[in-house]
Amino acid sequence: MSRIGKLPIAIPSGVEIKVNDENVVSVKGPLGELTQQVDPSIEVAVEDGNIEVKRSGESKKEKSMHGLYRSLVNNMVEGVSKGYELKLELVGVGYRAEVMPDNVLDLVLGYSHHTYIQLPPEVKVEALSDKRSNPVVTLKSHDKQLIGQVAAKIRSFRKPEPYKGKGIKFVGEVLRRKAGKAAGK
Repeated sequence: MSRIGKLPIAIPSGVEIKVNDENVVSVKGPLGELTQQVDPSIEVAVEDGNIEVKRSGESKKEKSMHGLYRSLVNNMVEGVSKGYELKLELVGVGYRAEVMPDNVLDLVLGYSHHTYIQLPPEVKVEALSDKRSNPVVTLKSHDKQLIGQVAAKIRSFRKPEPYKGKGIKFVGEVLRRKAGKAAGK
């Protein structure tokens, strides 16, 4: 991981970085603001329009923390400047998605009831349903960890099954399909 940690992070225009005495990194940009507590063995320095992440020693733990915190700070900078987007596809007959007021996502997934999920205010959601194609739920946020957690929670309501491929999957995800029992004879 130390090769990743050595790479400098370029600061795009419109992004402000602050590092306080308690080793808390704050990144503010056009899409929002994020903070991250950094391990005391790692030093974050802002110099010449770049962010440098340095470690104090050569132990295995410090080397792994070096790469980890460099990646976390890089994700924060990219998130507040460009943002992140994840798309989920609902595969199945009668599967639907609808965005309700107050950032609530209403999912119809083949159960006897609707599934509702209250999304955090940092995550923006869109549901697109066209005829002759599967419904697609698009999640947008500046926080990579949060958007991944929300997408995993939505996917957990109906994971894709290996025989017909029904369920909630990421757009572009390749599923490992199994042959049915008739194929064994």
